[in-house]
Amino acid sequence: MTAAGAARPTALLLSGTGRYADPWHPFADTSAALAGLLEAAGLQVIIPDDVDTALADLVDTDDTALPSLLAINVGLPRDGDPSPGTPGAAAGLSRWLASELPLLVSHSSSTSFTDLPAWEEGLGGRWIRGTSMHPEYGPASIDVLPCSGPVVSGVPNFDLLDERYSFLRTSPDITVHATHTHEGMEHPVLWSLERRSTGTGSGGRTFYDALGHDAASYQSREHCRILSQAIAWLTCP
Repeated sequence: MTAAGAARPTALLLSGTGRYADPWHPFADTSAALAGLLEAAGLQVIIPDDVDTALADLVDTDDTALPSLLAINVGLPRDGDPSPGTPGAAAGLSRWLASELPLLVSHSSSTSFTDLPAWEEGLGGRWIRGTSMHPEYGPASIDVLPCSGPVVSGVPNFDLLDERYSFLRTSPDITVHATHTHEGMEHPVLWSLERRSTGTGSGGRTFYDALGHDAASYQSREHCRILSQAIAWLTCP
């Protein structure tokens, strides 16, 4: 619990605006849902106007002034545009990925930051154009792996309206917490990763949620409970 008079820990939430917006994802709605979960966990949420500027600002920020958590809910810039958009943004995101600080990543963010190899490594996987896909938006049955850790503790299998990302490329280092079945194969939709350290300390924690296409996804109690438990896992000492 935050002591009386002490500042609340902050979550920097990067939402799909500007060049990181697209016609298919209502980022304002899904970022609002994510912000609500982060606020409920006791975090003060900051949503900047520009993704690349906010990432670049991480480069020179003192360690003690960095946010407590970085949440990313963005799309892929149009073909031919760099992602991240500036060298400063790439440096800021790289700094975070190499740190011990936690990272929460949502849905189409796995398609983005294609010009930064460290993004796939720090996320634990990514969308591969020409290979990855999703069936038509609609009812989705999610199978929870109950022995996969505290983020899914007490959560049963569930159904929701969403996109079901399939054929993502994933690292063998991830811990898969939930899957869906498509074409006779199980595909991970929720996973966590203990990132590898690039220095003398330990690496940070990542949680990726391939669900969350629109606000309907966050009407699922089970989905929101997993996200709340994931936030607790990310931010626990």
